[in-house]
This record gives sequence, structure tokens and C-alpha cells, in this order.
Amino acid sequence: HAAGGYTAAFLPRFVVSLNYRNHRKLAIIDGKIGYIGGFNVGAYVGDVDFCVKMNRTLAAQLVPSDPKWLKQVHGTRVVDAEGAQPEEEADASVSITPGVVCVVQVADCLPVLIAEKKGRAVAAVHCGWRSLADGILPVTLKRMRERLGDETAQFIAWLGPRIGDESFETGQEVLDAMQKTIPGAETAFKSKGDGKFLCSLTQLATMALNAQGVTDIVTARHDTYSNPELFYSYRRDTTCGRHAVMIWIQEG
Repeated sequence: HAAGGYTAAFLPRFVVSLNYRNHRKLAIIDGKIGYIGGFNVGAYVGDVDFCVKMNRTLAAQLVPSDPKWLKQVHGTRVVDAEGAQPEEEADASVSITPGVVCVVQVADCLPVLIAEKKGRAVAAVHCGWRSLADGILPVTLKRMRERLGDETAQFIAWLGPRIGDESFETGQEVLDAMQKTIPGAETAFKSKGDGKFLCSLTQLATMALNAQGVTDIVTARHDTYSNPELFYSYRRDTTCGRHAVMIWIQEG
């Protein structure tokens, strides 16, 4: 139990539900189907097209409506899920409509799910290091507040499985990029020498959320890189599938 809600895990392979006052749910899905292996929903990873379509169709059976799949480009564009076109280029979507499913795909990048505490708005955010450094979290929260017409809206966030703090090795360029937009970002980096660092995406995301007034944050402790039996990892395998991370406002 966390932040007034509950969490539950069940099959297929890894599905998590997080409910906050019965307003919204989320799911992470994986299994063992398709050329890449696992319940791959990534359309741009070299998998057999019909397998990806089948997996997406199966995933849609777990949620109220067809998820709003995006073509993620490691940018900061945020779209309104209700009007999003199939495979529209963006790295986050926002919904204020019950039953509309926001979704992002990940394989080491950090998925962030955000819900307004009264259940009036939700968002799914794909936080690779570039998007995070360029400010996708404040851009998403700004759009959520705009759509609600409420600058005082309060939010809860969930930080999902991602490449872990002891697995994500970066260079000076990542530290420099983060310091431009996240005050104190250097505290999320641990030097390994020779210009290399270990980087905590969850700490950086938490700092970015805190700066926007979001302090109610639930963090999954899973490292995608070091858990091959559970998770895809692009850095570990290069050729791999993508997990789906979904959120929606519950109808009724």
C-alpha cells in the first residue's frame, strides 16, 4: 500500500495495477510471444509485424480501449491522447477522458505515470535521459494543468522499472545536460573515473517532479538491465522488444 492506493501483480508475466481512490489504473505487460521474444509491443525494433500487432491486440484486451500508441523520438512533445493519431511522434500523452488509455514503451528508459489526485487527468511519459534533461516532465505537468484549467492541481507519480543506478553508465555529456535543467542534478551521478559516471534516472526524475510541486511519488525498485528473466534491456541486448506501460481514468 502506498499513497492511499494499492498495488497488485498477476499474469501475464508482469502486470502491475496501481489504483488511487478508484480513479485510475496502470499496467506493465510482458509474456513470451514473438520473434524478439516476450510480449513485445515495439513496432520499430525489427520484430515480425504481425506478432507485434497480435501482442498489441492482446494488450488492448486488458484495458478499456485501444491504447494510444506513439512513435517515441526521445523528445519533449506531449500530445492529448484523445486526439492522438496512430504512431504520432511524441514521448508523452495526457488524457482527461475516462477510458482513454495513455501508453509508452520502454526497454531501459524510465516510464513515468502521473495522475491528478482527484482522478481528473492522467499522463504516461517516456523518460529517456535526453527527454528528461530537456524537460519532458514539467512540459507534461504544464499540459495537464492547462487541460484541467487548474494551476493548483495536485498529482501523484509512479516511476517504473528502468535501467538501475548501478547499471546506467554515462559520460560527461549526460551530466552536463541534466545540470542545465535540473538544479542539483550532480547528486544523481557517481563518478567512476575517466569521465564516466553511474546515473540514477529515478533520482533525476524525482528532483524534476519535486521542482514542479509533485512530492507524492511511488518508485518501482526493478533494474531492467540486471533482470533478463523479467525485462527487456536495450543496453544489455541491443536487439530487444519493448514493454508497454499504460494508464487511464477509470470509467464510472
